[in-house]
Amino acid sequence: MEIVRIIDYNKHAMIESIITLLKKFHLSHEMIVIITSMLPISELRGAIPLAILHFKFSVLKAYLLAVLGNLIPVLPLIYFLEPIRKILSRIKLIKEFFDWLYARTYKRSEKVMKYGAIGLALFVAVPLPVTGAWTGSVAAILFNIKPKYAFPSIILGVLIAGVIVSILVSGIRLI
Repeated sequence: MEIVRIIDYNKHAMIESIITLLKKFHLSHEMIVIITSMLPISELRGAIPLAILHFKFSVLKAYLLAVLGNLIPVLPLIYFLEPIRKILSRIKLIKEFFDWLYARTYKRSEKVMKYGAIGLALFVAVPLPVTGAWTGSVAAILFNIKPKYAFPSIILGVLIAGVIVSILVSGIRLI
């Protein structure tokens, strides 16, 4: 349990560092939310709380910006990640990273294996660490879900996850 707290703390510290860095570029708060949502470490699970609790955006504005940002990398990932992996895996360190990433995704994506595109949407919709659009994109590649099915599934999952996170965060703010 202590290890989980250390990992959560380190992840939170990394997100804070990223936000601090983005502010140095004098980006708008909206752009910071979009970029934060695009990152695999935070996705919309980090961007919505940032937008609502830190920047005081409305729930709707936070939701829309975070969903937009979270979806931007999906098409490039599902079309280009595997060819890039094949090329870069000639480098030992990068091969080890991709082996780790694919193995981790494979372990966590039983629903995708069992239910295909519907399982992919459900997998992405669960607002827990390592179940977002990035991992969903890797799962789609691993289980050979064609992009024409994977992309709509990931969109649906991101929309559902955004609603869940928005409700959780706005409920926290109301208490």
